[in-house]
Amino acid sequence: MDKPTVAVIGAGYAGLAAAVELVRADVDVTVFESSRVMGGRARVVEKDGLRLDNGQHILLGAYTETLKLLRFLKVPPKRLLSLPLTLHVPGRLNLRAAALPAPFHLAAGLLTCRELSWADRLAAIRLINYLKRCNYALREDFPVSILLDRTRQTPLLRELVWDPLCVAALNTPAQEASAQVFATVLRDSVGASASASEMLIPRVDLTELLPVPAGVYLGMHGCSILTANPIKRVVRMEDGFHLEGDPNGLARFSHVVLAVAPYHVSGLLEGFDELKQLRRQIDNLPHEPISTVYLAYDKSIRLPEAMIQPGGSMVQWLFDRGQTTGDDGLLAGVISSAEAHQGLGRDELALQAHLAVERVFPRLRPPQWTQVITEKRATFACRPGLSRPLTITPVKNLFLAGDYVDSPYPATIEAAVRSGLSAARQMMRTAGISPQNPL
Repeated sequence: MDKPTVAVIGAGYAGLAAAVELVRADVDVTVFESSRVMGGRARVVEKDGLRLDNGQHILLGAYTETLKLLRFLKVPPKRLLSLPLTLHVPGRLNLRAAALPAPFHLAAGLLTCRELSWADRLAAIRLINYLKRCNYALREDFPVSILLDRTRQTPLLRELVWDPLCVAALNTPAQEASAQVFATVLRDSVGASASASEMLIPRVDLTELLPVPAGVYLGMHGCSILTANPIKRVVRMEDGFHLEGDPNGLARFSHVVLAVAPYHVSGLLEGFDELKQLRRQIDNLPHEPISTVYLAYDKSIRLPEAMIQPGGSMVQWLFDRGQTTGDDGLLAGVISSAEAHQGLGRDELALQAHLAVERVFPRLRPPQWTQVITEKRATFACRPGLSRPLTITPVKNLFLAGDYVDSPYPATIEAAVRSGLSAARQMMRTAGISPQNPL
């Protein structure tokens, strides 16, 4: 097998990023995906005749690698609604970053936010300055709540700014979340340029945003994408790897990039004795759920912003799909972390989402229909000192990709894309292939 042949298992954002990077270098790639739809845990799903995203993902201007990949795939910029960093809680907070260079964009936002007292403003500046003094690198990792204690954050800032941002970015409550990862997120967003902190909300479904353009590019360059084709196990052979479930029978691959959710890794690598410790490490990763509740109201219902916090509710965020995808009257409530999900069924989650909408529109009639989509293991729980696996494994020519792979970032689309690019570049180095110019 003189020319490398690579199997990428998983057509989520990580696997597709790896495949695109490899195909750019003229590497022979085959992508396997167990679902009929590409996108992994950021994809469109069909529910009762409706096409809905399995979660409400937003991008940030700081998602540099994801945005480069979208530009390379010629995805029109209009597919993302670009908004300044905005935290809106009706009647309680309207914080909006100004169109100024950093750090003035945030400073101006704090100064012009009428709902903040001077104590609130000074506390926010105190936190940012604390992180700047240590160059956003903490001497030790500890919960975000301790970081907020040490920088004497006010109750209002904790409730309406830092706690919601922590859950949104890390999908982990502040009392359990990693302060170091949270600091990194703040460094690369609000602590960087004004554009880095911009919120980019998809105007199309998550499969159309990146997976479909990636699939078109890969197909045009000779890469096979086999959807609805689950791989059961990776088997090591003398001259490479064989995949149980490959319709091509006993085809061999010189390299494998495993870009599946972490809870699928162990079963796929069951036959590798030297990977017992790695499998145990991945199996022991704690996870957090996310529920997205879709509620269809009269088309006249419109939120004051495309994304708001209802406040005083277990629903952390409400999205107005009318302002993003054009589905007027369709709202999506997001309930993150296990703490908010305890013991609640689908009907109760839908009720809580409706009550959150009622905080904005009192005495609102019940929705015409609701749909609840719960990802029970949506992300890993981003806790202090969490041990995450590396891209390279003890098995030669076998690599891992996914948002759970070791990086400074939490489980986000950007982390997934970066991991895929890293796995592809590691593979090319081992095969002696010259890397391509950056995207």
